[in-house]
Amino acid sequence: MKARALVALLLVVALAASAAPIVAAQAEGKAQPAAGVSAKVVDLNTASAEELATVPGIGPALAQRIIEFREKEGRFQRIEDLMKVKGIGEKSFQKLRTHFKVEAKG
Repeated sequence: MKARALVALLLVVALAASAAPIVAAQAEGKAQPAAGVSAKVVDLNTASAEELATVPGIGPALAQRIIEFREKEGRFQRIEDLMKVKGIGEKSFQKLRTHFKVEAKG
């Protein structure tokens, strides 16, 4: 009987540990949307560094490089121009592309 109780306790602890990052992300407002729910799409030409950093995979340093690229090179013409930013290659771009848009200047 003790073995069964120990297994049950370990299972509860494992489940709680696996849920901890999700709970922490929700508390910080960084939780990922549920499957099938679309996330906010950020405009590469108007987003602030803080807005860019809300995209999964974009931290503060990369957000700043995107801003600096935009200031130096001008507006993004296509989403694919994101690969011209240091630190964003084809593989990263494929993960990020659905989170960005490039609106026509207006």
